[in-house]
Amino acid sequence: MPIANLTDKLTALVEAGVHEHIFPGAAWAVGSVHHSVAGAAGRLTPEPGSAAMQVDTLFDIASLTKIISVWSLTGWLVKQKRLRLDSRLADVLPGTQGYALAPVTIFQLLTHTAGLPLRARLRASYGEVYDDIVRGVLREPLEGIPGQAVDYTDRAALILGLVIERLLGMPLDHVLEEHILRPLGMAATGYGPLAPGHDQLVAPTEYCEQAGAHLAGVTHDFSTRLLGGVCGISGLFSNVPDLQRFLQAMLAQHGDVLDASWVQASLTVQTGALTPSRGLFWHPAAGTEPNDDVWCHQGFTGTALWLSPRRGRHAVLLTNKLYYTRDFARINALRGDFMRCAFGL
Repeated sequence: MPIANLTDKLTALVEAGVHEHIFPGAAWAVGSVHHSVAGAAGRLTPEPGSAAMQVDTLFDIASLTKIISVWSLTGWLVKQKRLRLDSRLADVLPGTQGYALAPVTIFQLLTHTAGLPLRARLRASYGEVYDDIVRGVLREPLEGIPGQAVDYTDRAALILGLVIERLLGMPLDHVLEEHILRPLGMAATGYGPLAPGHDQLVAPTEYCEQAGAHLAGVTHDFSTRLLGGVCGISGLFSNVPDLQRFLQAMLAQHGDVLDASWVQASLTVQTGALTPSRGLFWHPAAGTEPNDDVWCHQGFTGTALWLSPRRGRHAVLLTNKLYYTRDFARINALRGDFMRCAFGL
């Protein structure tokens, strides 16, 4: 179905999510390299006086940070020949030498096959001092044998972020701004906390007992907050227009920012017969077949990106479902319906 004909169906689907209290509001888009449709539904909060969601409302994109920041910068480093997929951590991150992480490769981190601990547990394990946390993460024993199983873990992105910072000699947020955000024109995207005055533009997430309010402009992810708000796990705020720019650059298959060969490798199953299948950080969308060629990454706050090179189409759905609950059954069902409609499945 042509993209222009999807507006009514997608609008109805997202508005149903608001009416059924799956999320207070959402913003979305579906498009190709040159054409797209977009919309928004609901409000920032369930309160009647709350501001209406807009297409350019800022969201805490949670684990989509792994794609926008770590995945893209790793690809940039590979293209610059400053990093290889078979590089061992011992060779690019000196703090791992002599420890279990030493032989783990960049490829294993990107495919979630490194055997890393599955839970962050940063404060409980290492305290609240940044250097102690990093030292502990780089020295902790593995929980699995590298290359033997696919197990999603935040630590893969955390460690890759540290690799990027060491190789480029700059904090991750500065590197991201210089090499990805500014070249792609993603002016609204950046790590939090957001400066005062943005409150009316930001979708709030979960209620925080310590703050006595729903978080807005401060990343929800506790591990990221513990690390100062900037890391590979989470922490970015963005909106639909900026994420479209990113996905359009992936579809364009040219340019200096997102290399075509990197995109192609990332959107190809790299884990053989292991399940679940993984590309490089991206994974086949749930409920799809290999021939569908729809790839996905999701965020804990209620966000998702999809891309299909074969169809030349991308989709973005940003919600603040976490305002209501941590249960994922209903949001996952709606995300599945959104994906099928957006890609004609």
